[in-house]
Amino acid sequence: MSDLDVDPDSDDTAPLPAAQAVDDPGIESTPAPPVRWLRVRHETRYRYDADVEGALHLAHLRPRETATQQVRVWSLVVSPHPDPGVDLASGIRETIDPWGNARQVFAHSQVHDQLDVVSAFEAGVSAPELPAPGSSRPWRELARDLRLHAGARKHDAVAGAAAERNTFEAAEFALSSALAPRAKALADWARPAAEAQAGIVELALALMHLVHAEFEYLPQSTSVTTGALEALTLRHGVCQDFAHVLIGACRSLGLAARYVSGYLLTEPPPGQPRLVGADASHAWAAVWCPPHGWLALDPTNDVVVGQDHVTLAWGRDYADVAPLRGVIRGGSGTAPEVAVTVEPL
Repeated sequence: MSDLDVDPDSDDTAPLPAAQAVDDPGIESTPAPPVRWLRVRHETRYRYDADVEGALHLAHLRPRETATQQVRVWSLVVSPHPDPGVDLASGIRETIDPWGNARQVFAHSQVHDQLDVVSAFEAGVSAPELPAPGSSRPWRELARDLRLHAGARKHDAVAGAAAERNTFEAAEFALSSALAPRAKALADWARPAAEAQAGIVELALALMHLVHAEFEYLPQSTSVTTGALEALTLRHGVCQDFAHVLIGACRSLGLAARYVSGYLLTEPPPGQPRLVGADASHAWAAVWCPPHGWLALDPTNDVVVGQDHVTLAWGRDYADVAPLRGVIRGGSGTAPEVAVTVEPL
């Protein structure tokens, strides 16, 4: 039996040109359209060298509805057809994970030598309201509050005010996870930025800039098991690694940050047509910045997440929200082919 993971960065989106980077949320720019509609198609293909006699798969492929994202006409097609389920003739059973993401489970008991999974949908993305400089809480004060909430009981938070509930929910993301731990090495790396910035928004932006400046984007140089500490030593990696370093650095200072999986619209070279399947899955981080809520940052491209980003799922790190993973009996030659197309409507 083997455990399979589809790496969202195995065909990782290359960084955008530097001219598209956003250095400060307060800078003036051309007004964005109220809602930008994008069509996304995510295809995963396995071709096995030996027959698979049985398989169970878990997917996080339904995109989230958020304050800045609408979703319509989502579909998930699996071939060969999954075993009929107890409650769904499609064989695809959907539940909600602890972080509010939809997750899909399907199984195959028939012998097969290939697997195709296609997720397709349309997303309407609104531009987030960016915090004004100097409008966020001091990060040290926030770290103290998160430390106090980490030991709170859930029913106390539910009974409290909305701000208390939000802080309680954020407190989980201030704790260590396997791929983005709290660690002295990460705190030491982040300390110069932390000493130079008082506000949480300013610190989050400074850490994003630092990751982008100090880490080399190097496709296929790491794996889905590479954590923030290893990436910190290597000083290279892909978007998953950049996100883990930013998240781990924030947590090591006592702050809350979460991992976000999704997609990024990329533009073809001038005069060239958009290629089907040429885009890729992507990953970034979101930092808890009250009173503004979660500030989503893309350290791979050094930008605040905007209307080119489509949110799929979020969790403590990559392991919580892998797009597709499974356990199979038999089979070999299981490296997947992944093709993602993101195009404006």
